[in-house]
Amino acid sequence: QVQLVESGGGLVQAGGSLRLSCVVSGLAFSHYAMGWFRRAPGKGREFVAHIFTSAETTAYADSVKDRFTISRDNAANTVYLQMNSLKPEDTADYYCAAYSGVRNRYLENSYNYWGQGTQVTVSS
Repeated sequence: QVQLVESGGGLVQAGGSLRLSCVVSGLAFSHYAMGWFRRAPGKGREFVAHIFTSAETTAYADSVKDRFTISRDNAANTVYLQMNSLKPEDTADYYCAAYSGVRNRYLENSYNYWGQGTQVTVSS
C-alpha cells in the first residue's frame, strides 16, 4: 500500500520557519518525482515546489521562491519542505505528492499519490 505521511506543520509567527517532512512507503521512492502543494480555505490546491528524482533540479511557485526549499533523502524515503520567512498568506494545508515518468510538474493531476496534509498557520 502506498502511503505518504506529512508532518511538521504548526502555528508560527510571520517571519518564522517550519520544516515539513513527508515519509513515503509502498513505492520505489527514488523513481518518483515529488511535489508539495497547498490548499488555503475555500481554494483549490496550489503548486508550491517540485523536486526531480535526481534531486538536482527543483521548481518553485513564484510566491515561495527564495523562501522555501524542497529537498529529498532517498535513503530515508523522505521529501522535505523548508519554509523560511513565513507570511500569513502561507497559511494552508500542505500536501506531499508523487508521480513517475515525464509529466507536467506544475499540475496536480500529474501526481499519482497524495498525502493527507499537514496544517500550517502563520500569524501576523
